[in-house]
Amino acid sequence: MSNSLAIAAVTTTLRNLLARSIGSELGSGVVTARPPDKARENGDSSNQVNLFLYQTLPNASLRNADVTGRLRPGETGRFPLALNLYYLITVYGQDNEDIISHRLLGGAMRVLHDYAILNPDHIRAALPESDLHNQVERVRITPQHLNIEELSKLWATFQTQYRISVAYEVSVILIDSSSPTKAPLPVLMRGSDDKGMLAQTGLIPPFPTLQQVQTLNQQPSVRLGERLILRGYHLQSQGDVIVRFMHPRWSRPFDLTSQPGATDTEVVVELPERSQDWPAGFYTVMVQVRQGGQERVTNELSFSLAPKILRFDLSPPGTLTVTCEPHIWPGQRVVLLVGDRELLPQVDLDASPRTEKTNTLVFNLRDIPSGDYFLRLRVDGVDSLLIDRSVQPPVFDVTQKVQVL
Repeated sequence: MSNSLAIAAVTTTLRNLLARSIGSELGSGVVTARPPDKARENGDSSNQVNLFLYQTLPNASLRNADVTGRLRPGETGRFPLALNLYYLITVYGQDNEDIISHRLLGGAMRVLHDYAILNPDHIRAALPESDLHNQVERVRITPQHLNIEELSKLWATFQTQYRISVAYEVSVILIDSSSPTKAPLPVLMRGSDDKGMLAQTGLIPPFPTLQQVQTLNQQPSVRLGERLILRGYHLQSQGDVIVRFMHPRWSRPFDLTSQPGATDTEVVVELPERSQDWPAGFYTVMVQVRQGGQERVTNELSFSLAPKILRFDLSPPGTLTVTCEPHIWPGQRVVLLVGDRELLPQVDLDASPRTEKTNTLVFNLRDIPSGDYFLRLRVDGVDSLLIDRSVQPPVFDVTQKVQVL
């Protein structure tokens, strides 16, 4: 693995190889590493080979791989920075003589062909503090094809006259991350008796699990005083089966004891009747059982508790008073659906927020045309039950119809 000096190490190594291998062709000339527009800015007229790094790109195959084995299983750390380097080699003959520059170009290309894989000793001699010579992946040199358009765009960037040039790719350069590696302590025991993980065949879980919450007559919601049927696996208990409910407006869960006759796959629980402590809305439910001398709980499933319209009175001029259960809590959003129209309670329209629980709401029907309408009370997104599914085919509950005059 190398450090951040790896790029400089590659450039220095290539410059040293060219200077040493074509010294006879260069004569008194030099090998430089300048931008093309600065290569001859000092008025130099001697032989010159210019090596310019014009682009660096991530190496696609190694950018997310720990190729050095630096990380052991269970350890976390950043992957090394994997780069490909792209060089442009430009030659200048003495007194700008093209024949000499062509000789220099051939010599430079021959050197890079002979040293297509950089020798670690050459890298160490060029810049030993880079650690690039210790890299597991070898550094390879590959010619790159640049067409006339690509060359034109490249030289136009430097705003200088074009000179005969060749491009090479040098890959791969791995720069180690400076982020520390996190190495946790080894595992002493893999479970009981060092047996490792227990594998189970089949789809039935080995622990208490809820699979379904079923309401009366397959209604979409349950109401106060009705039963919930909880189905799952391993629900048998060495004592009472506790059914635990939770609502966002409660500060703590509420526990109920299941009905007698609970089985390993089914538990029945009955909700309390006419309770002000159970607001309409969405709940979660889980089951707590005692097995093997310890308390175990199932996963949570959700269900909805629907409001119920107990009575409604239509009083002139166009005012509808609705009595419901359970009580509406402060902060709950309430609307009345009259046919396909949505009405807010009068107290909400008056911008006077409810501060106490109430089961009586007043709605203004003055803008509702005359006719017969079914009513639905929606509290926190849960509608009162309008469809009677206890008969087949299902029918609308006629007790929830109002006649607007």
